[in-house]
Amino acid sequence: MDRIFDHNLLRQRRLRALAGFEPGSDFLVRRVAEDMAERLSVVERQFESPVQVHGGLPHAADLMRATGKASDFRYIDLCDVPGVEMAKQAHAGPDYVPLEPASADLVVSPLALHVTNDTPGVLVQLRRALMPDGLLLASTPGTGTLGELRESLLAAESELTGGANARVHPFADIRDYGALLQRAGFALPVVDIDEIVVRYSDMFALLRDLRAMGMTSILAGRSRKPVNKQLFLKAAEIYAERFSDPDGRIRASFPVIHLSGWAPHENQQKPLRPGSARTRLADALKTPEHKLPR
Repeated sequence: MDRIFDHNLLRQRRLRALAGFEPGSDFLVRRVAEDMAERLSVVERQFESPVQVHGGLPHAADLMRATGKASDFRYIDLCDVPGVEMAKQAHAGPDYVPLEPASADLVVSPLALHVTNDTPGVLVQLRRALMPDGLLLASTPGTGTLGELRESLLAAESELTGGANARVHPFADIRDYGALLQRAGFALPVVDIDEIVVRYSDMFALLRDLRAMGMTSILAGRSRKPVNKQLFLKAAEIYAERFSDPDGRIRASFPVIHLSGWAPHENQQKPLRPGSARTRLADALKTPEHKLPR
């Protein structure tokens, strides 16, 4: 397995962010948690054995419990989840889900899959942890996340040094996650995207928020050379030139992919066998049927 992300560094960044928590810096986590809770609220089920896996903060579980659809959560995470008693927590790295097979009827993964080194393997573990007809709800940043920052840093470093290092994480796209859900054996998979755009006074305000959220780069192959201040000044200039609104504020994109899938069960809906339809689409639309040329 290729190591894309340094999980020891992720733990350090998380602990630093929690130790110096700034009110409001969890706005993105909270926004995504609200979306996930709303999605759970329309499911006609009651979940008695829910688990939140690698979410960092308890927001998603708290809001889901508040819908009345889920009981008390257990938690699996890289480090202590604040505000949660230790008896309900277990520690593991982002690539591991230490749950017994068929031990949860709801598994929630908020903003965590994008830092796994083995995303297909993690989804398989989540699938095995679910009881038959159990539900997975997950969210993860997708392609285009921090695209403006990526472009600005690359352009600035290329201009100043003639080369460039990766300083923003790679992110998978919505089609990749749909295929991975099917590959992991989930039934009735659904994947959609929420295009979130946040505006800042300048690039340095964005960087402060990323640091406060513990979301700065943890790339295993990152450059170890100290970054010249001139690089960030030039990147901020390019960012303002290319990605600012008429009022001078810059845009930062956070497209969030939402995933859901069920552990297979014999009572679930199944697609009809090809050719088994008894009503023609042309009849339903009240229009003539025209055969396509071969």
